[in-house]
Amino acid sequence: MTILSRRNSLKKIILGTAAAGSLPLIDVQAQEYNSPLKGNVNHAVCHWPFNPMSIEELCVGIKKIGFNAIDLVGPNNWHILKSNGVECSLCNGADMGIVKGWNDKQNHEQLIKGYTEVIPLVSKAGYKNLIAFSGNRNGMDDETGLKNSAEGLKKIMALAEKNNVTIIMELLNSRVDHPDYMCDKSAWGVELCKMVGSPNLKLLYDIYHMQIMEGDLIRTIKRDHQYIGHYHTAGNPGRNEIDETQEINYPAVVRAVLDTGYKGYFCQEFIPKSKDKMASLEQAIRICDL
Repeated sequence: MTILSRRNSLKKIILGTAAAGSLPLIDVQAQEYNSPLKGNVNHAVCHWPFNPMSIEELCVGIKKIGFNAIDLVGPNNWHILKSNGVECSLCNGADMGIVKGWNDKQNHEQLIKGYTEVIPLVSKAGYKNLIAFSGNRNGMDDETGLKNSAEGLKKIMALAEKNNVTIIMELLNSRVDHPDYMCDKSAWGVELCKMVGSPNLKLLYDIYHMQIMEGDLIRTIKRDHQYIGHYHTAGNPGRNEIDETQEINYPAVVRAVLDTGYKGYFCQEFIPKSKDKMASLEQAIRICDL
């Protein structure tokens, strides 16, 4: 046999083996996606990345995948969740948006009014979590922002505790998506929780945002888990699907979260690039379903 013929024979063997080997893999993947979720992770999804899909449509879609919780829905739309048997895993509607938050005393009066009104509504609806934001720095130093935020939040914590509602302060990146946002490091958020001193103030540890700002995700989660009350996901770079195209090893991160004993929600907040957004969502759910 010549060298050329040996090469051609070897090429045919390799291609044939690869083709044969791919069939069981496809079958296994299909079987896995038809199987129920394992139940170890409380899955959720944010509605906004799936616009213009309606909340109603998203409710129907997630129940087909096998979970039933949506983040960042306010009181005006809770009736849609209720009618579809879907939970609100993280409520909004009391805040002033991302850029105007608790770090500025000028916002406290309006924020206290908003949270005082919405906290009892969250409790009455049977929900547990309500989002909060630090606001932008606008030239303010981090220490002053901490003191101001703690001072304001302390004024609503007794009501939150009475109603069994947890205020969830979100960690966001200030490098790419939210320039000048103050609560952009886990250490700042942890210090705020310590200063407020209430079990009803926790952090939203957004894995995508914290990968951009500080990395070292698993070590941080293990160290600070007692201050974390919620998780968000997205692929980095790009904030898209959490598949092999990005740099975060989500199964390892989810395992670290579960190892801390966390029982709260793990919410998908990536922006789908695929035309089939629900297929991307199911893939993300399966990646994180350990």
